[in-house]
Amino acid sequence: MPNIFKAMVPSAVYKVFSDIPFDSLIEKGMKCILLDYDNTLGPDRTWEPTDFSRGIVDDLKKRGFRLVLVSNAKSERSSNIASLLDIPCVTCAHKPRTDGVLRALELMKASKEESVMIGDQIFTDVMAGNLAGVTSILVEQYEKKEVWYVKIKRPFEKIVRKIGGF
Repeated sequence: MPNIFKAMVPSAVYKVFSDIPFDSLIEKGMKCILLDYDNTLGPDRTWEPTDFSRGIVDDLKKRGFRLVLVSNAKSERSSNIASLLDIPCVTCAHKPRTDGVLRALELMKASKEESVMIGDQIFTDVMAGNLAGVTSILVEQYEKKEVWYVKIKRPFEKIVRKIGGF
């Protein structure tokens, strides 16, 4: 049985997505990045990628990473964003469950050891990555505006961060 508290602790935390030392990830053998979009790479609930998200995805592709968007969204919104970024997408990922992460790994033909999940939420992105056995990276939310049910979780994330020291 997995330790649920350990599953909440990311391998690393960065202020913004662009602060992540991607060359270091390459040195560690990482080849596949599983991406959350909402409030990780762009604003929550948008239908189109931002210039920031386009720039990040282009940079990661140039570095040789294989990318896949892993989203809990049930609508076509996430697949539309992924299409515009020219990357595959796994929707209805059910994070923090592992099935969406495992589908993404299968889709990308990637091993757990060479993959990293990057997102802005402990109780979805970090836990899904950790429970699936991939490295997890937490980034601060892209902007403060977000859907109500995510706002409810943020105070609990602060408690977890304080206890976990991150």
